[in-house]
Amino acid sequence: MPNNKPLKPGNSAPRSGQYRQVGPRGGLGREITATKGETLPPTTKQGSSYKLVDPTKNKSGQG
Repeated sequence: MPNNKPLKPGNSAPRSGQYRQVGPRGGLGREITATKGETLPPTTKQGSSYKLVDPTKNKSGQG
């Protein structure tokens, strides 16, 4: 089950997988792919964050 703790842009991705941009009031935005340890890119709107929605299904994505 994915961890639904919001991550701010510039933080490192804790797991490899698909991350969805979430607005400050809960609106959903674009989806990105990030590998474990990669820096999350800037969001398209100020105050937004990322949530892991689909972790990678291989051993390199576990963590």
